[in-house]
Amino acid sequence: MKVFKFGGASVKDASSVQNVAEVLKLTSASNCFIVISAMGKTTNKLEAVVQAYFNKKEYSTIIEEIQQEHLSIANTLFDEGEAIFSSIEIFFSDITSFLRRNKSPNYDFVYDQVVSCGELISTKIVNEYLQKAGFNSEWLDIRDYIKTDNTYREGKVNWQKTEQNFSKIKPTKMYVSQGFLGSDENYMTVTLGREGSDYTAAIAAYCLNAESMTIWKDVPGVLNADPRYFEHVQLLHTISYKEAVELAYYGASVIHPKTMKPLENKQIPFYIKSFIEPLKEGTVVKKGQKLEPEIPCYIIKKNQHLLEVSSQDFSFITEEHVSHIFDVLAQHKIKVSLIQTSALNLTLCIEDKYELLDRFIETISQTFYVETIRNVSLFTIRHFNAEAEQRMTQDKKVLLKQISSENLQLIIQES
Repeated sequence: MKVFKFGGASVKDASSVQNVAEVLKLTSASNCFIVISAMGKTTNKLEAVVQAYFNKKEYSTIIEEIQQEHLSIANTLFDEGEAIFSSIEIFFSDITSFLRRNKSPNYDFVYDQVVSCGELISTKIVNEYLQKAGFNSEWLDIRDYIKTDNTYREGKVNWQKTEQNFSKIKPTKMYVSQGFLGSDENYMTVTLGREGSDYTAAIAAYCLNAESMTIWKDVPGVLNADPRYFEHVQLLHTISYKEAVELAYYGASVIHPKTMKPLENKQIPFYIKSFIEPLKEGTVVKKGQKLEPEIPCYIIKKNQHLLEVSSQDFSFITEEHVSHIFDVLAQHKIKVSLIQTSALNLTLCIEDKYELLDRFIETISQTFYVETIRNVSLFTIRHFNAEAEQRMTQDKKVLLKQISSENLQLIIQES
């Protein structure tokens, strides 16, 4: 069985859904587990619903807007009166009903119950269309298979239960299911972290002992830089698992950080290909592959914050201090992208995904001085050379520079 994953850009409108069917035909897909993300920017809009709900603002108009977008896609793909239209209306009615009766003040819990509807709706539409296009596909609720703890928005997979559940799947069929989602022991929805659909596909590939896993993107494969920020980018034809893990860890947007380990453990080949040109080779990730071509790889992480933490009594920063600071970071779900220490200071480049930085600073300032520079960018160059460094630093204000044998990292203040 092969595992395919189609992201939001690949199902953003009716023609994109039709293209998914075309990709499956061109690749002769049959025994296939297909993971689908929410359509287009649906996740962002459902996040806006949750924010409006907690801010006690009007959210029904946002829900109506999202519903109309999905109905518009369905109107192009299906004939009037087909069952998919009532399915769409039921999904959006369920969102409204949940918010009306909800009593939980837990933002992350509510987030997962609402935002998850994007994947559930998109997969219903895609599966119904694939059946109409002649595929013998079956819709599965991934929450019946991927089991997690109740860490909402960052669910930790219970691998034993998840593998048991996947063992019930027949390897000779085509299935359509959701990315990003799991469920806890009470069957409440738990998401796996933003952009977690790649990870879902890797979980499925691991549990199904898949022949391969392919992620279909709107780019030709893994590039040595993000074309949104860099010119003259090049396609990386082959990458090792180790190299892919490093690129993902430092923030390469094409690969989700959690994706690689399940694939590496069972040495499942991993392809990143273009849904626009599906017959082109793209990038292949396998054990022992050399980086080809061997060129510097540029990675940028925006919306970072630079913190300099020092003790209030001017004493040295000790292991005890560092341990305490990281405990508080963990409590506030703040991810550290880079760390540098000196005798008196601990310098951190952090990512504040849950917007809890101010609370962290308030807590830590009871014990330490904290200086903050907000909204910086972290640039990483894998396999750097002098020319690559010059290209990155020209006309930029570098706040911090860190070098290892393979990586050059720069924190740059945006103008």
